[in-house]
Amino acid sequence: MERQQSKRIQTSILNGIEHKVLVAMAKHMPKWVTSDMLTATGVVGAIVVALGYVLSNFDIRYLWIASLGLVINWFGDSMDGTLARVRNCQRPVYGFFLDHNIDGITIAIMCVGAGLSELVSLYLAMGVLTVYLLLSIYVYINAHLKNEFKLTYSGMGPTEFRVAVFIINTLFIYVNPLREYRHAVNILGHELSFTVFDYICAAIILLLIIFHISSLVRDGRELAKADRLPERD
Repeated sequence: MERQQSKRIQTSILNGIEHKVLVAMAKHMPKWVTSDMLTATGVVGAIVVALGYVLSNFDIRYLWIASLGLVINWFGDSMDGTLARVRNCQRPVYGFFLDHNIDGITIAIMCVGAGLSELVSLYLAMGVLTVYLLLSIYVYINAHLKNEFKLTYSGMGPTEFRVAVFIINTLFIYVNPLREYRHAVNILGHELSFTVFDYICAAIILLLIIFHISSLVRDGRELAKADRLPERD
């Protein structure tokens, strides 16, 4: 089975330096390390993230474990494809199948872990997961229809989001008012207590929805023009 690789559109803020670092690491990677091993490493990183968030219920300093998991996840998730490209041993069909199924699993693990902590509502964590997966579905559809694989929106990609979460984790460890803040919010007659993390998740949900809808409308118009029925005589 042959599959033409989609054009990767990567315009994130850190893309330039990240690409150089990844290629340099890939060139010095031991030969016994494989792309599949790195993919598995990314999953382990997601599990470490979830574990760190759950343990933060007992001691906020366990957020360092969650942040370590973000680094491990970035390393495995970003290096698997880079290693294959550097070694010229890409597998477009299997790679596409495995990589993006694993992406869905790892984001689910991390969101569930965050939702089981006292830092963020499980409902909002599941909201982030839902809109992330919706945006992922949109990206996969475009990869099929337009042969484009867009990885970033408004200069933000997976790496930038990991960096942002790493910074937020660090602030929560050292800034007491951030983690102690609670704000009562009445939603449909139910009073909920919102944390700073809840508001951050709500903002992420809103941003992802905006990215999804604006891209959907723009590309929908473009595809409608390309797919317009011929006029009858």
